[in-house]
Amino acid sequence: GLASVACVERRRQIGDRTTTTRHYYISSQSGRDAARLQHMSRGHWGVENQLHWCIDVVFSEDQSRIRKGHADENYVRLSHIALGLLKADTTRQASIRQKRKLGGWDHDFLLHLITQKT
Repeated sequence: GLASVACVERRRQIGDRTTTTRHYYISSQSGRDAARLQHMSRGHWGVENQLHWCIDVVFSEDQSRIRKGHADENYVRLSHIALGLLKADTTRQASIRQKRKLGGWDHDFLLHLITQKT
């Protein structure tokens, strides 16, 4: 169950400009060990950064011009689902990018991706 709530404040300075952000976390770990909570926080952001890098490389997310309404949020969610399906496929020895392209070219492979048991 819930054992602690933590607030991590980050300051970033670029030139003369300083920005401060606060991130809040809930944890089942005791709040008495601040160093451990900080380590877990950094681990969380490492996973987030790795996911963003993979999504950007495979789906060129940073180049996306989608801005209208909730389309950008929908696109991000669908790309996360697609990435999960591509990673789950073990039938081909290919990169995630190659599998994505193959899914666009080969309807049978696309059907396999969508209906595979994960």
